[in-house]
Amino acid sequence: MISSRKKTCQNKVMPDLRPLLLASTSRYRKELLQRLGLPFSCADPQVAEGADAGEDPARTAQRLATAKARAVGARHRDALVIGADQVASCGALRLDKPGTHANAVRQLAAVSGKSVRFDTAVALLDARSDALLARVVPTVVHFRALTSAQIEDYLRREQPYDCAGSAKAEGLGIALLAAIESDDPTALIGLPLIALSELLAQAGMPVLRA
Repeated sequence: MISSRKKTCQNKVMPDLRPLLLASTSRYRKELLQRLGLPFSCADPQVAEGADAGEDPARTAQRLATAKARAVGARHRDALVIGADQVASCGALRLDKPGTHANAVRQLAAVSGKSVRFDTAVALLDARSDALLARVVPTVVHFRALTSAQIEDYLRREQPYDCAGSAKAEGLGIALLAAIESDDPTALIGLPLIALSELLAQAGMPVLRA
């Protein structure tokens, strides 16, 4: 039975496909996964997020993406489960979701004129066989030099307090940036669809059918 905290994303059922679950309550990841046109449901993984001591950002992202997939897979043993996580860092500084205006101001002031790396991990678990596929996709974002007035104007208009690093690149946050370096433009938003499409094909659920 799906947990009561599960959010249904699509109701269409295709009997030839295994159940596909997104181990996330993020509306951004839900919207991204909908682009692939596969029927899926969302389930809250209920996994505590945070880095282990001495853990590099890419390792944190992959560990948490895997933990989320396994947590949901333990409750749905016939499903393919997608877990994802993203860690943003500027040198030794980790950039979490700011949550408040004051935190967002501090984050954007700290990265003004600098480069931020977003390590976005995706894990695909076959809960039936316990087979796991995973990938980490890095994205480097170069920020413009920002004035205090520009930061305040952006935050007033966008209010990106649920976005790591406070920069919502799919919205007005694009005006904060000088350049983006990535093999997958969707990785920055939180779910690398190019990598996920490859993993789904390896797991026997190709997005495009021959």
